[in-house]
Amino acid sequence: MAAQSGKNMLLKLDQSGAGSFLTVAGLRTRALAFNASTVDTTDQESAGRWRELLAGGGVKRASVSGAGVFKDASSDAEIRALFFAGTIRNWQLILPDFGTVAGPFQIVALEFSADHAGEVTFDLALESAGELTFAVI
Repeated sequence: MAAQSGKNMLLKLDQSGAGSFLTVAGLRTRALAFNASTVDTTDQESAGRWRELLAGGGVKRASVSGAGVFKDASSDAEIRALFFAGTIRNWQLILPDFGTVAGPFQIVALEFSADHAGEVTFDLALESAGELTFAVI
């Protein structure tokens, strides 16, 4: 398989909650992380006193982050409104030649910064807020 261009990894926001997805403008970097907690079931009778885990137990979560140039596009306005309202909305992260991760996320961090001689940039962090789906492209 050939290497993939990072510009093809897209973060999309469901603008109205009706399935009309809008690509988040200005992003230069994007990241997706999956995590799962464990449920420890070790007791005094565990073989060799080795830790035992409950299969399928625990809580799964996903985090999405991105950083880019502030473009004052329609996606920027929508993101600001969702953050200040604490709204949970459906998002998609498209990984080229791999698949699409989709589901409800909440914006948990929104940061803006600028250098005197540079552009205004922003950082965005999302946390999953329900069950996610994965569809192969």
